[in-house]
Amino acid sequence: MRASRRKYESKYKPWIEHQGKAIVGEGRANLLREIRETSSIRGAAEKLSIPYRTAWEHIKKIEEAIGAPVVKTHRGGIKGGGGAVLTEEGAQVLREYERYERYLGSLSEDKEYWEALYMKISARNRIGGVVKGIEKGEVAASVIIEVATPTEITALITKAAVEELDLKVGDEVEAVIKATEVMVSKE
Repeated sequence: MRASRRKYESKYKPWIEHQGKAIVGEGRANLLREIRETSSIRGAAEKLSIPYRTAWEHIKKIEEAIGAPVVKTHRGGIKGGGGAVLTEEGAQVLREYERYERYLGSLSEDKEYWEALYMKISARNRIGGVVKGIEKGEVAASVIIEVATPTEITALITKAAVEELDLKVGDEVEAVIKATEVMVSKE
């Protein structure tokens, strides 16, 4: 079934929290990235066109919120050579943010996800039946469904979906047929 064409785009503003307080959003993540890349708070601030003092204020707010340093600095003396590096905690904060950012970005760009949101389910692509068997693997599970007519349909779904639906042999379910796959729903 053809999905409706999307008129609007999804956007998001990710941030990560510590004990219920937002600590890193896009701006602070960019600051930590630039410190990682330039090994300099001043260099990061210049690249981001923010005052050096503001960069330090952001760093201090993160550190106060999590109770640990996120940047380690060293002085360079009269000939220069000073710099800054992310601490292990700072690197972990940035990794968590980047992981979340990648996830949201992939979800936002996933055409199949958006198609599924718009998918209209009709009587012709729903078949009622009874679960006759479940074979769980490491990631996926096969669900064997006996339908009203003398036939069985096997749906390959994630193990997490089997657990989320709380599927058991004998449950009455519907096989939702999509052009490329068979999904399972349960009331």
